[in-house]
Amino acid sequence: MGVNVGDIIIEDGDIFGDGVNIAARLEALAEPGGICISAAAHEQVRDKLDFSFEDMGEQQVKNIARPVRTHRIVVGSTAQPITAAVTELPLPEKPSIAVLPFQNMSGDPEQEYFADGIVEEITTGISRLPWLFVTYKGKAVDVKQVARELGVRYVLEGSVRKAANRVRITAQLIDTTSGAHIWADRFDGALDDIFELQDQVASGVVGAIEPKLRQSEIERATRKPTESLDAYDLYLRALAACHQVTSEGVENAVRQLERALEIDPSYAPAAALAARCRVLQVMQGWARRTPELEAVALHLARRAIATGKDDPDTLWMAGHTIATLSGDHKAGAAAIERALVLNPNAALAWSHRGWLHLYLDEADPAIAAFERASRLSPLDPQGHGIKGGLARAHLTAGRYEEAMRWVDQTILEQPRWTPALWMKIVLYELMGRHSEACAALKPMLEAWPGFTIEAFTSYAKLHYTARLRGIYVEALRKAGLPEE
Repeated sequence: MGVNVGDIIIEDGDIFGDGVNIAARLEALAEPGGICISAAAHEQVRDKLDFSFEDMGEQQVKNIARPVRTHRIVVGSTAQPITAAVTELPLPEKPSIAVLPFQNMSGDPEQEYFADGIVEEITTGISRLPWLFVTYKGKAVDVKQVARELGVRYVLEGSVRKAANRVRITAQLIDTTSGAHIWADRFDGALDDIFELQDQVASGVVGAIEPKLRQSEIERATRKPTESLDAYDLYLRALAACHQVTSEGVENAVRQLERALEIDPSYAPAAALAARCRVLQVMQGWARRTPELEAVALHLARRAIATGKDDPDTLWMAGHTIATLSGDHKAGAAAIERALVLNPNAALAWSHRGWLHLYLDEADPAIAAFERASRLSPLDPQGHGIKGGLARAHLTAGRYEEAMRWVDQTILEQPRWTPALWMKIVLYELMGRHSEACAALKPMLEAWPGFTIEAFTSYAKLHYTARLRGIYVEALRKAGLPEE
């Protein structure tokens, strides 16, 4: 509670004025169950009530130009704060996060609205993630206290510091169960366009913390006893297995997803990821592209869209599967576009929008989509797909040196990803480096034993244009890849 003595204005049932504003700010300074009062109120009551008062000094509070001298009430001679029982909420089944107010470190009360605007934008952005329960705490409190009061596993907090026309925003993500810092970053910009800067910061924070939260949830699920796994936990374990990009990992992921769908047949993310696993198996040469495999994958993808039409992750995974295996680029693009409407900060949806542009040889729109994905999630666990997309886009546009730079980064990040390995062979031939192209066949054949021209054309028939397929086939043939 906050108590102040001052003038107020009453109009149409609402109360206004500095007297009310200061009381509201003092409430934010009070401990749970405690009472803070202003110096004006202290002068009125200090000798009339059976309370002791502790001087908290001058406090800089929101929207009040001058510091407010503040006291808190303590009980008797023990000087203990008045406390009240706080109801502790259990953690919800799905991951949960509280966004705390960002501290205004500039000493300029005018910047409070800017900090509040950033928090509102971030909270709105995170709320678009359907797998995450989001709440907002209206005052600065201890992280452990937030976990108890709101029942959340994660807390996002930060600060804003202004100097001249520049502003620096810091943010950090904390696991309330352990106190560990999962992620931290800072953002610098000019105040020329405050709303644009707020959008940039919010987009950057949401795009960056999504994969960090997901990874933290994966680690939590892997520690959970097998007998207590639910569909969500199995999905997370499958996601981690897919990130390994190994035959065994993807097979394990498929088994986990089948279990998840047995528990909850309507669990759309599991169906979409199961379909995506089939694409990965074909792409890596771990399974033949047969009509039976395509039918299973496309059934899962369409089932996922039908039951998960409001889940961005479901939509981009299913949309990419449909475009890759059926050649229906229009349907695939529609699903990915809906994912981006639901969550404009979904880095992997932007990445796969880029891939759909590449299926039509549209290099420049693809590059724009991949660059947006990279800005949103620069350290994404699936970042090799973003870098590999940039490599193919520059190859498509005839910028071979730039393409080689990106393909090298892709292979460094994920040495087993076959599209990058055969792209490197092609680039060497296009750049007139025949001996290096021949040498690059070895790691390609280690990743995909028995890889042939026929295997490539079977895989590439629906998502390489005839022009690009011809370029690849000619280069692979020159490098010595067998026909069958």
